[in-house]
Amino acid sequence: MSTVEIVDRSEMVDTLKSRLRIAPSTTAIVAVDMHRGHLDPAIATMPATPEDCASVIKHTKNLLDFARGAGIPVIHVILIQRNIPGLGAEGLNLKFWKALHEIANAENRLTPGRKSTAADHNLVGSPGTEIIPELLHPSDHVINNKKRLDCFYGTDLEILLRVLKTETVVLTGINTNTCVLNTAFTACNRDFQVVVISDCVASMYGRDLHVLGLENVKRCLGYVLTVEEFKNKIRGAQG
Repeated sequence: MSTVEIVDRSEMVDTLKSRLRIAPSTTAIVAVDMHRGHLDPAIATMPATPEDCASVIKHTKNLLDFARGAGIPVIHVILIQRNIPGLGAEGLNLKFWKALHEIANAENRLTPGRKSTAADHNLVGSPGTEIIPELLHPSDHVINNKKRLDCFYGTDLEILLRVLKTETVVLTGINTNTCVLNTAFTACNRDFQVVVISDCVASMYGRDLHVLGLENVKRCLGYVLTVEEFKNKIRGAQG
């Protein structure tokens, strides 16, 4: 397969970013699947790389601590699956996910070079369903009935965002190219301003799909900022 060069849209992206305004009072952070099932290498059933786990947790803690101090609500949305007799995790009802599970071996895994399983991922009551402790605060909101790649689908996320008077949805989490990207699409389709924090997302599928996810957001759906860039936007709005 030939190498595809990423189109340089940096001037457009930088111009849009310079014009971006974020009001703390109408902003919410949505942390996507920041649970042990992805981010704790010791027990994760679909792990990101250890390096990505450490980096995403560190930067997200920084972001969430700042956001809470600025009065910005934090919403955790996590996948929890029932264990269906004769099937396993209910997500295996999707034929493609089941096919991936059936061919999984050392060469054919969702997580290149790391053990993973779709059949046991984030089953009800398993430790993988626990939100990373340092990212959770008693003031946070938790939605724990996500079943597919989109945080809006089948959950009350939009209702909560509307109750909170949200206009800007700030996304962090796993995986950049699947759950974060799917949620960014729906947020955009429902007229929210979309921001993805680049140092608070990663992909267990590989670095290439992480880059794809970020490129798709910043060129088609919204804004990609670092933690520090986000902080500066909020400080500017407060000043």
